[in-house]
Amino acid sequence: MKRVLINMKGYLEEVGHLTKLNPQDAWLPITESRNGNAHYAAFHNLNAGVGFQALVLPVAFAFLGWSWGILSLTIAYCWQLYTLRILVQLHEAVTGKRNNRYKQLLGTVSLTDYFHTTGIWLSNFEERISRERLGVWLALFPTVYLSAGTATALILIGRETMKLFFQIVCGPLSMNALGIVAFAFRGHNLVLEIQATMPSTFKHPAHVPIWRGAKVAYFFIAMCLFPIAIGGFWAYGNLLPSGGILNALYAFHSRDIPRGHLALTFLLVVFNCLSSFQIYSMPVFDSFEAGYTSRTNRPCSIWVRSGFRVFYGFVSFFTGVALPFLSSLAGLLGGLTLPVTFVYPCFMWVLIKRPTKYSFNWYFNWILGWLGIAFSLAFSIGGVWSTVNNGLKLKFFKPN
Repeated sequence: MKRVLINMKGYLEEVGHLTKLNPQDAWLPITESRNGNAHYAAFHNLNAGVGFQALVLPVAFAFLGWSWGILSLTIAYCWQLYTLRILVQLHEAVTGKRNNRYKQLLGTVSLTDYFHTTGIWLSNFEERISRERLGVWLALFPTVYLSAGTATALILIGRETMKLFFQIVCGPLSMNALGIVAFAFRGHNLVLEIQATMPSTFKHPAHVPIWRGAKVAYFFIAMCLFPIAIGGFWAYGNLLPSGGILNALYAFHSRDIPRGHLALTFLLVVFNCLSSFQIYSMPVFDSFEAGYTSRTNRPCSIWVRSGFRVFYGFVSFFTGVALPFLSSLAGLLGGLTLPVTFVYPCFMWVLIKRPTKYSFNWYFNWILGWLGIAFSLAFSIGGVWSTVNNGLKLKFFKPN
């Protein structure tokens, strides 16, 4: 009998997914295929991690200078790489369960865990707070904004780039220099979704290929961000326009660079918007189909799936055209979503993994989390102050 059990365990470890499978997952776009690998992880993380925000990094250096600029960019890069590693490890933090979505992972923790971990106790607190519901609400706005808001922003940037064909307009610069550096890093709200596309067994857990691919992706991300920031500031210094590198190319080189080279440069921005739009929209498509399959108890047909995607594309395009002033609120909205990358992963690591109290890991993650909260509040307040100070021009259906 013991030998039979050992053989059966070996077989399951080799070919079986020893997790509780939700039949609905097989109907949803993120989890319907488990054939992902490190190559797919590298490709998707690279597309999710490099965006048009990187083009304004030299502007931050113009305010911070060489020393503080390089230091802040390096710290932010290491910080977000650390929180990325945390998310990868928390994907299967509980044996037998895969957290396939960011809000699903956040739903596994609550303020109840916070009070238990910190030693604070409120009477009947557990009976009055629903863990999953609270977690979903904490993640709802940041993740919706990072998906739907990013998709709308991509339409705004892509539209203006195609219209001028030589300029990318990021809207009024309503963030301070550190905010620009922090907002250059993105994609954490998609890491768990990317990992969910991979098979996972005891011998071959999903965190191995996703982390291998993420390391490759973030190596190339570093090769993009640091040269753009350092080289852009070295080339233009304090003369750099607030719109970033592409504005500088047009302002200083529109007459001495062949039009074909400029056109190719600006088209690459459009291609980046198109690629990122697909990845950032996937969680929204997944949510639409999850609601449909929950109510009908059957998978979406090709027509229903296509209808959802056309509808979302129309809403995003309509929002970008009808409300072109949304880019001026980037500082405020960006500050509110900063915890997704720099804060929530640190808190979730403490509350789920429960390291020894007052140990180095315990202090380190709590300090990082609260520092992220402080930065988020500062950037949000800065965004509000900038909006009040500069005013907000409400222009409907009047793109620049």
